Amino acid sequence: MLAGWVGGAGDDAAVIDGLVLTTDMLHERTDFPTGTTRYTAGWRAIGASLSDVAAMGASATAAVAAYGAPTFDPAEIEAFVDGASDVCEATGAAYVGGDLDNHDEFTVAGTVVGRTDDPVFRHGASPGDAVYVTGTLGRTGAAIREFERGNADRGNDLFQFEPRIAAGRRLAGVASAMMDSSDGLARSLHQLAEASDCGFDVSWDRLPVDPSVDAVAADEAERRELSTFFGEDFELVFTGPRAVVEANREAIDTPITRIGTVTDGGVLADGDPLPDRGYTH
Repeated sequence: MLAGWVGGAGDDAAVIDGLVLTTDMLHERTDFPTGTTRYTAGWRAIGASLSDVAAMGASATAAVAAYGAPTFDPAEIEAFVDGASDVCEATGAAYVGGDLDNHDEFTVAGTVVGRTDDPVFRHGASPGDAVYVTGTLGRTGAAIREFERGNADRGNDLFQFEPRIAAGRRLAGVASAMMDSSDGLARSLHQLAEASDCGFDVSWDRLPVDPSVDAVAADEAERRELSTFFGEDFELVFTGPRAVVEANREAIDTPITRIGTVTDGGVLADGDPLPDRGYTH
């Protein structure tokens, strides 16, 4: 929405003279199911913005967060800071503080800054390129099912995803277009297609569905729902010439899977239209 009003908007993060800047707001009712620990909330709130930086092919420098809640429990705040600090440490960034304020619902606004001299944008994909994803899909959908079943420990474990900062840096200069999958794979493909004026044809059988999905999905329809449309997985979806990407595969620190091809138009799965549906913020 903001891309039509604000210069520099429209990608996962803004890039100004090599500085990368992004911010995300998460709410208890929509982002933190019952059973989510404050440690996980800190990890996830900052991790979401770290993922945006990763999608630009940038390194991460530092993070801050504004923490709002009806009451301030010192143990909860300490746990939140520990989670935020640990996810930053895992990606080479530093958690450097923030702000506390009263709010009627636990709410976090996280901001991350990074740097890059060679950003990767959502535009740039060309017909004939291959399309890839990092890691696996469906962890967050599976986590929600685990929370719903009262398995909070498992839900928290799945919620603590790894932002793909290192992989994003390796893909700078390799990927032709890139974004993260926070809105879900299907919607991400539609957004990339719009930005690059292209299409995609992906294969259902190629999608790297996380094993946690198979543990909770009742059937194939739910398996596809959780892995393709649910969103909030924070993997990288990127395109590039297949030969170039494959030549750099061993240098990328996380598994990547080729799921299809860039085409002239239309977003398809096994030749059938893939709905533009995903996570709604």
